[in-house]
Amino acid sequence: MTDMIARYLDCWNEADPAARRKLIDDAWTADASYIDPMAEAHGRDAVDATIAAVQGQFPGLVFTLAGPVDAHHRQARFTWGLGPAGAEPLIVGFDVLVTDEDSKIVTVLGFLDKVPG
Repeated sequence: MTDMIARYLDCWNEADPAARRKLIDDAWTADASYIDPMAEAHGRDAVDATIAAVQGQFPGLVFTLAGPVDAHHRQARFTWGLGPAGAEPLIVGFDVLVTDEDSKIVTVLGFLDKVPG
């Protein structure tokens, strides 16, 4: 599951729209959903648009894994940080990611633990 989380974060960090869309198409199911306190996206097009919007809001920042991945069956929870590369994250959250039997992302439920004031 750690490899899947790395692929997931790659989607969030890929700035080139065509390359990002390829990553999304490879990692997410067609009807996947992403839900956090700020956004709700259903389907690959909406996931792609959500990621593009976050990149527009936080240009130059990167998502990193911020601890171990806790996984069982086809689900995992993990903490991530968003900030300048190699620096303290400005935003910290955790996600719960669920895959299908082909290891594609079906659902991501996100939570925010640290948000700038």
